[in-house]
Amino acid sequence: MAEAGTYLYAIAQDLGRSLPAGVAGVADAPVRAIAHEGLVAYVSPVPLDEFGEEPLRRSLEDLDWVGDTARAHHRVVEAVAEEAPTAPVRLVTVYTSEDQVRDLLRRRHDDFAAVLAHVTGRREWGVKAYAAPVAADSPVEGESATESGKPGTAYLQRRRASLRNREDTWRQAAECAERIHATLAATSVASHRHRPQDPELSGREDPMVLNGAYLVDEDRAEEFVAAVDGLRGQGIDLELTGPWAPYSFTVLDLGTTGEVPDDA
Repeated sequence: MAEAGTYLYAIAQDLGRSLPAGVAGVADAPVRAIAHEGLVAYVSPVPLDEFGEEPLRRSLEDLDWVGDTARAHHRVVEAVAEEAPTAPVRLVTVYTSEDQVRDLLRRRHDDFAAVLAHVTGRREWGVKAYAAPVAADSPVEGESATESGKPGTAYLQRRRASLRNREDTWRQAAECAERIHATLAATSVASHRHRPQDPELSGREDPMVLNGAYLVDEDRAEEFVAAVDGLRGQGIDLELTGPWAPYSFTVLDLGTTGEVPDDA
């Protein structure tokens, strides 16, 4: 049997609650709770021949493996967050033993307590903004191939006009994204702008001009959603997700065995 490591999902306030039955972790492993002075860490065993430092580098090149691991990680974190204030840990945070996790809870107790106090009663919402697609090349106003007398000249004029149109559209979309972010940030306790995703990750051809995360008081959730709805239009398509556990507002450097970049 392969030597096992300890996969850490999240650290939460210890409210004496257990996870719902049937919540499985990475590789369908059972999830355990490790408690210490008002905190609880949620972990499961993972084989080190797959999650150890060297094999993990190879595993992270397999997008299917990363996707399966991310879904299992997210499933556990969301189940924990339904029961108590939660600080999700970054994907693929692996220790060699549960004793290392207990030591982490002892050493970083005050740090975790402060983070959990900040997110108590709050959830994360995500807002992505996409610029409307720019129309294909069109004739310059008041100009035609017949009027110019040279089809090649008319083509170049249309190309220049199209480029100007694209630049103007992109600039307007970026300015609109700034206004959207400022409005939503004012309705939030905290906000964070992630790097916009490229089409391969977003699954959309339209360029993403905003990839925002917003920490919102639970009793202001309806107000936040209404604010998003009021910002729709203006040549921008808004995509709202959530509420989620506060992934973007609980990042701590834990000295892990391995982690996946934010965009994975």
